[in-house]
Amino acid sequence: MQNLFDDDHHFPFNILPKEGTADYYGKIFSDAECAFYFQYLMNDIPWEFDEAVIFGKLIYTKRKVAWFGAKEFEYTYSKRTKKAKLWTPELSALKHKCEEVSGETYNSCLLNLYHDGSEGMAYHSDGEKDLKNNGAIASLSFGAERKFSFKHKATCERIDIHLENGSLLVMKGETQKHWLHRLPPTKKVDSPRINLTFRTIEK
Repeated sequence: MQNLFDDDHHFPFNILPKEGTADYYGKIFSDAECAFYFQYLMNDIPWEFDEAVIFGKLIYTKRKVAWFGAKEFEYTYSKRTKKAKLWTPELSALKHKCEEVSGETYNSCLLNLYHDGSEGMAYHSDGEKDLKNNGAIASLSFGAERKFSFKHKATCERIDIHLENGSLLVMKGETQKHWLHRLPPTKKVDSPRINLTFRTIEK
């Protein structure tokens, strides 16, 4: 297992050693911008509890989600279909910033609200059929700093990185084919984290 949080790197850098690209750009917003966007996202996004069908049973997660895009895309994951709401000016500004920094383009965003460290996400890969094949997924974080983990599907090699407030991580290429990723729960965090995952839907 590697932990890259304390390493001295020049941004951006690819945290994956093979078979994928996960470029970490560090913090791309000022403290004032982070505070503004965190408050906006907490108070003005129409958050809903996420739904998933597991072993034929509908469950609701503790974390909340929202889905936005350039048009009313329908997006299916965990056997549930969601329809995107249209960009707000603030979300559009965040999208453009991620595009400017990463050199990629995105037309939709899944937002996740984790109320504290008890809420996380199990290992998975973003391989839904509606997503652009090998397309970039930009993960933008606001609020509490959390550890984020990758695990190689064949070797089980693990890479950990701490995602700080206002930071950007971009997964692209064959990352989803070879690596799983997760947000592990922790008892050390008692404040919220908001994660925006900008992506490209092809329909």
